[in-house]
Amino acid sequence: MASFTLCQPRLCDSGEITPGIVAQEYADRRSRFAQTLPINGIALLPSADLLYRSGAVFFPFRQESNLLYLTGFLEPESLAVIQRTGSHPDDYTFTLFCRPKDPKAEQWSGPWSGLSAATDVFNADTAHPITSLPSLLPSLLRSATAIYADLSPSSSLTKPILSSLPSSIPKPQPLQPLINPLRAIKSPAEIAVMRHAGRVSGRALTNAMRRAWTDEKSLHAFLTYEFTQSGLDGPAYVPVVAGGTRGIMIHYVHNTATLDPTSTVLVDAGGEYGSYVTDITRTWPVSGKFTPAQRDLYEAVLTVQRDCVKLCSASAGLSLDMIHRVAESGLREQLSGLGFELGGRGGGLDVLFPHHLGHYVGLDVHDVPGYGRGVSLKKGHCVTVEPGVYVPDDERWPKHFRGLAVRIEDSVCVDDEGPLVLTTEAVKEVVDIEALRD
Repeated sequence: MASFTLCQPRLCDSGEITPGIVAQEYADRRSRFAQTLPINGIALLPSADLLYRSGAVFFPFRQESNLLYLTGFLEPESLAVIQRTGSHPDDYTFTLFCRPKDPKAEQWSGPWSGLSAATDVFNADTAHPITSLPSLLPSLLRSATAIYADLSPSSSLTKPILSSLPSSIPKPQPLQPLINPLRAIKSPAEIAVMRHAGRVSGRALTNAMRRAWTDEKSLHAFLTYEFTQSGLDGPAYVPVVAGGTRGIMIHYVHNTATLDPTSTVLVDAGGEYGSYVTDITRTWPVSGKFTPAQRDLYEAVLTVQRDCVKLCSASAGLSLDMIHRVAESGLREQLSGLGFELGGRGGGLDVLFPHHLGHYVGLDVHDVPGYGRGVSLKKGHCVTVEPGVYVPDDERWPKHFRGLAVRIEDSVCVDDEGPLVLTTEAVKEVVDIEALRD
């Protein structure tokens, strides 16, 4: 059995439900969300299930992001029910189904919140045992004018929820279009949490660059240790630690090969804090010194990355898609100057730069899924900026660049007049990277 606990005193200050986020902010989020519902509309937010790796061996529990965003509740076997009851911002009810206290079970699993904490700590108006869901949920839904939920077929709560729907509403409407615009714009408190994750993660990457690594596995282990011992929750995702030509494989996560001292290593890694993630990629020479070809390609990508980061402001009025096109144009110019023959439109750039420039980042690495990259960036949007060039071993490309891979990525928060780079502690200038070994 797994242990699920409330925010620990060493992580949270007074009033915080999760690190950096106080109870009032969660209440404000619910209020804003409730205003997106029709009068007497109801949203159902089931928890994630505990997932098993093999047999009785489980993965660390990770809460479903929308439920986490609206409640801060970090436990499985739970369901939040939010109903709009009127036109005022406070006209909504919040009901939380969760596990009641059970000393015998908690002796095995560790403490969990219980019904009293659901109301006293998490500010639910009413709390019920999760086992009462089949008997109580139908009556809660009977008066609903509309029901919203994003249900997974594999979730243990999907069946009892669907069986509780009134005959007049046989199927819930998608929740994602309502909550995505709220989650996409980060509050000052969220940005502060993400900045902390970025600061610590950036320092870990810089510390990794100081050392001469002989294999990917050791570098991977070092980053995991650095994230955790520095106070983060741990890694935000399985990192990419790709030496040499393995960097051409965008999501290479084997991380088991030896490192050639004449090659570069591409590392895509970031830590998580209070369930908010940071996303960083750096590429550096294993030896600590770039070869001329490595430096030329690296500087080309870095020039484009710097230019695109500068465009992450509300005043620029650009979307991620528009900045991606700026990146394509910039890479075409830079690579042509290095002897790459790219021809006209397309012309092979899609081979060298096969992914999008960036994505939203927050509670998920690829945050607010379904929220389009065509939205003009506004203050509070947090995104990644990650141009990359991956040169296949193909006669089409200049010989001295074949097999090289460079990606440079920062997590960036959009402000009115300019970007706030959340991951600036991860050095990226050639002179700074090389100075780390002097």
